[in-house]
Amino acid sequence: MTTIATLGAELVAYAAAVSLSPIHIGLLLLLLLGPNPIRRSSWFVLSWMATIGGVVVVLLTLGHSLLLTMDQGSAHRTGLDLLAAGALLALGARELLERREDGDEPPAWTRQLNRFSALPLPLLIAVGVGIELASPDDLFLFAKSAGAILAAGLGSGAELAWAGGFTLVASLALLLPLVAVVIRRDRVIPLLEGGKQLLFARGDLLVGLLSLALAIYLGWEGISGLRAT
Repeated sequence: MTTIATLGAELVAYAAAVSLSPIHIGLLLLLLLGPNPIRRSSWFVLSWMATIGGVVVVLLTLGHSLLLTMDQGSAHRTGLDLLAAGALLALGARELLERREDGDEPPAWTRQLNRFSALPLPLLIAVGVGIELASPDDLFLFAKSAGAILAAGLGSGAELAWAGGFTLVASLALLLPLVAVVIRRDRVIPLLEGGKQLLFARGDLLVGLLSLALAIYLGWEGISGLRAT
């Protein structure tokens, strides 16, 4: 059974990786720099949090209903680790290779963000949720997080509390800029502009390196699981 300290460290690591979503961070920065920044950004961040929390709760429910075992060395956990490692390795390699081919040009996804940020609020929320649900690296991280909670053998209330904590940590990269704008918009605007330029220039590199690091970690966990059987 997973210890509380191990569970906390594992969930924080997965949540930190989820929070570094260049597309969502870039879109939020554009919203904060655009019209009606507080209203549009608040709904955008709330939809992000609701999506993460909802997906993790659904995965926990499925894990219980299907009686999935997520202990080290179990077939379900080992298979998930190896599948996730393979998907993230492919994603990281693709991002880095595309960056090499494009040279100094901004990543392809940055060309869509201005159009997305101008959408009506309901469509904007739908786009944000759709991008999150279509992200293979995040979906694997959600599954890993739900698996870690299941492996801890907690009660239903504790599982929901851990899922809520995971959602909060995974949302910090969006919550902090929003809160900063609410408190001192005039002082934060130059920082947001600089952050947007840096993200647009280096976002693909961030995704590539993060995906490769996660692939190595999950591959190691999967191999350790195979040895434990």
